[in-house]
Amino acid sequence: MSKKQDGARNDPFSSLTKAQQTLVILDFEGGHSNKEIAPKLGLKNETTVSHWRKRSWYEPAFNAYASKTVRGKYKSLALRTLIDLLDARSEMVKLQAATSILKLSGMLSDNSTPELDKAKVRKANAEADIAEQKAKLLKNDKTGITKIVFTDDMKSDKEDDTDQKGDESDGANN
Repeated sequence: MSKKQDGARNDPFSSLTKAQQTLVILDFEGGHSNKEIAPKLGLKNETTVSHWRKRSWYEPAFNAYASKTVRGKYKSLALRTLIDLLDARSEMVKLQAATSILKLSGMLSDNSTPELDKAKVRKANAEADIAEQKAKLLKNDKTGITKIVFTDDMKSDKEDDTDQKGDESDGANN
């Protein structure tokens, strides 16, 4: 069995009965009442249509069908429409179509603008320059780097020092 066939069997929509699949398709198309749908499904009672929609299989199957249909049927239509909009009269429509095409192709991010892209490049270059200078300083004779050394001249608590006097209380009563 091929991977595609196996994937189709695991699809929530494909695992439904023919009548259940028809319900999902009609609901995706929209504009049909329960009274119109029931006879198309071979059901005598229109309330069964409402009950089927409340079942746990309905929503995953509907989403799977919608996803498959949009990917297969409407994706190419949407892309052709975007390409046609590149020749629109309005400059704003042309810009939006071009931006959408670039975003879909991965050449432009959602929150990207030319100014923001230039700023990101400048920031990356500045960070690279800083890293390069730090590397040079560490590699060379370390001139220009100030070292601060802290020393502790106090004796540890374990040493006996009779010169240090203090109150023997814990400070709670002061």
